[in-house]
Amino acid sequence: MLLKDFLKEGAARLESFYPAREAMNIMLILCEERIGTKRFTHLVEPDFSINDGDLPRLKADLERLSCGEPIQYVLGYADFCEFRFTVTPDVLIPRPETELLCKEAIRVLGTVPKPRVLDLCTGSGCIAWTIALNIPGSVVFGTDISQEALEVAAGQEFSSELEETGALAPVFIKADLLGDEKALGQAGFDLIVSNPPYIKESEKALMSPNVLDFEPSSALFVPDDDPLLFYRHIARWSRILLSPGGRGMVEINELLGEETKSLFAEAGFEEVIIVKDFYGKNRFVSFGK
Repeated sequence: MLLKDFLKEGAARLESFYPAREAMNIMLILCEERIGTKRFTHLVEPDFSINDGDLPRLKADLERLSCGEPIQYVLGYADFCEFRFTVTPDVLIPRPETELLCKEAIRVLGTVPKPRVLDLCTGSGCIAWTIALNIPGSVVFGTDISQEALEVAAGQEFSSELEETGALAPVFIKADLLGDEKALGQAGFDLIVSNPPYIKESEKALMSPNVLDFEPSSALFVPDDDPLLFYRHIARWSRILLSPGGRGMVEINELLGEETKSLFAEAGFEEVIIVKDFYGKNRFVSFGK
């Protein structure tokens, strides 16, 4: 089968979930990963033929994609902050918008010697690992209520990066954010970060099936009548676990920016600000103790 024909057929099948350009881009990513072709191979080599031995796997992958399964789950990884993270349906797929939180965290910690960092609702561990690998000497903890998510986070393969930089691998602990903060054992964190569930149940109608049907709903949604549920508990944990002068950073629902800011201000935190992303949307709230 010619590569150009496979790409065309696959992109057409994916257009029920994605715009045409994105559908084709997904097919190009798939072929680049599975058979080593480049984004331009089908253009410069229109007669390029896919080996018969590669077709069964490609077609099986296409079946998964055409059911709406995200390409990251099909390939088993997602790129984030210049690192490649293992992802499974037990964890959310890291988003580019969350990279902004990591970059700001790294900037804030730049002058703190051997900082202690806590990542609540760690999921894949992408935030915890990114901070740890960028700040050698930092001591990073990640918590999650999901044992499956913790196994994914702890199993991220960065041994060569750890050896090269001398960084310490994050420590991942099972803990319920809505429960007892004593699971961490001790206070004294210089930074607390979190990307908690914040999408209201009523917003499901606005979301695409490839998110709703495949990513873990427990990491996405909150009740309409209590959309700031997790932020109240983050504030509670932060009051107890943050060192004086420490900071917190939480990703937020863009529609609830002012409400989230007010929650942390009313909880007694200082310098509470909303930070916008590269689309001009409210992306996270930063606060100090």
